[in-house]
Amino acid sequence: MALILRYAARSDVGKSRSKNDDSAYAGHHLAVVADGMGGHAGGDVASASTVLDLVHLDRSDHEDPANVLADEIQTANSILSELVQTSPKLAGMGTTVTALLLHDDRLEFAHIGDSRAYRLKNGTFEQVSIDHTFVQRLIDEGRLRPEEAEVHPHRNVLMRVLGDVDASPELDLASHPAEAGEKWLLSSDGLDAVVPDHVIEDAVRYSDSLQDTVDKLVELTLEGGAPDNVTVVMVEVVEATEADLAAAAVRLNTQPEPDDALIDDAAAVPAATASTGRQNNDDGTAAAASVADGAADAVDLSGNPIGAVRADLIRRELSTRPHVLVGAAALATETGQIPIVTQHSTQRRAAALLTHKAPSAESPADDEPEEPVRRGWIVPAFLAVMSILLVAVLWFGYLWTQTQYFVSQFEGRVAIYNGVSQNIGPIELSHLDTAYNIRLESLPVYQQQRLNSSIPARDLEHAEEIVESLRVTSRRNCPDPVPTPTPGGERSTSSPSESASPTASPSPEAAESTARPTASAAGGTPTPQPTPTIPPECLGGPVE
Repeated sequence: MALILRYAARSDVGKSRSKNDDSAYAGHHLAVVADGMGGHAGGDVASASTVLDLVHLDRSDHEDPANVLADEIQTANSILSELVQTSPKLAGMGTTVTALLLHDDRLEFAHIGDSRAYRLKNGTFEQVSIDHTFVQRLIDEGRLRPEEAEVHPHRNVLMRVLGDVDASPELDLASHPAEAGEKWLLSSDGLDAVVPDHVIEDAVRYSDSLQDTVDKLVELTLEGGAPDNVTVVMVEVVEATEADLAAAAVRLNTQPEPDDALIDDAAAVPAATASTGRQNNDDGTAAAASVADGAADAVDLSGNPIGAVRADLIRRELSTRPHVLVGAAALATETGQIPIVTQHSTQRRAAALLTHKAPSAESPADDEPEEPVRRGWIVPAFLAVMSILLVAVLWFGYLWTQTQYFVSQFEGRVAIYNGVSQNIGPIELSHLDTAYNIRLESLPVYQQQRLNSSIPARDLEHAEEIVESLRVTSRRNCPDPVPTPTPGGERSTSSPSESASPTASPSPEAAESTARPTASAAGGTPTPQPTPTIPPECLGGPVE
């Protein structure tokens, strides 16, 4: 008997958030949660772009489902990089991804970031995903206890996400046997930051339905303060009924044909800021398909109209299957402000959405081969132009690296470097700018590790701020200043009469005399006072 997923999902805005950066999708074969980050500009764009780039996987005819899921997530990552190139204001945006793809009797699992996947199977409830966070790495290395991680100042620092940072991010991939009756919960970190795991387990075990589970968990998060957005997707593996199989066959035989005019009209624009509430389609109706085709004009981040993006491609795909779409992706689909980067990527994605295969090159109108035209100068001229362009790109790339800064170590001390930390073969793309008297051994181990792998900075001022923070930490670990002995070993002493009345206020003359070096009784020669000596590495100043 064929297996499919029953599903429910809900997303809500955190009480301290102005918009929803989460996105999620669930259908009969695919479930995915994405938690975007990047502040006001790009969190919602990143999660919406990623989820909408994966929705076409919600089908059962994949030849290699494990690789297909991983490849599509990598493609979504490259599209985020293209979005940043199109709109530099989106730089630094990223998103987590936790996805399940059901194919025959296997569940393909892919994960990156700190969104979570829980599974209830054969009476056992467990967390399947591993958080890609800084504190989780410390726990895995035995340097931090789990209870300490909850209050660690860097508990929200992510080590792996999709975005414009890594061209090929490392995904956690796994394949699990699927059995009817098992349940999976996918959620953004807004849930587990407020609701304990044992409460999550009780909701999954004892709720009357999948929708009751997601509603209960979202409401518990909101009642607990909801400092972050919360998104919950519940799926259950069930045996497909004859009605489900018949409906799937109808959808397969009525796939929409590609519309060349629609593809050509798709504009190259970033999505405007998106937020969302809740949208559920338990009856199999695609709410996104009911939105009028005339979508509002998209605007860039500066508010200037830059053309309308046709959301018909996504809507047409979503209208062919039962599903639920929530969060920033739902609003982007409704308004038509879908992140589409270039015509090339639009055509590539449109082909995948509408035909589930890569576009093929059109054959020539005439079957007879054309006689090649001999032009001996074309190839050399082309190679010369390409060589010039390559040299220009490399030169401007090098100039760009010299506008960058990072903080690392030099001979065991903290140092600021100008450039980027990577090298191209023997060519170094960075040079030492300033070294400081801050020794690495005076810093905590995790900061030493960060310095060994380099800490990127936006500019020189930002790099100096990082150094100042390290200097403060280093001084805490330095010994107290040691007084330098005075010449001759003499010490100033006070008479008994002077110490007899400690509470008396000294006269101005007495205060002035105490401020000056004391004179000896014999000849009135001033006695130097001892001065504390501070090691240079505790001062943290630049190395001369």
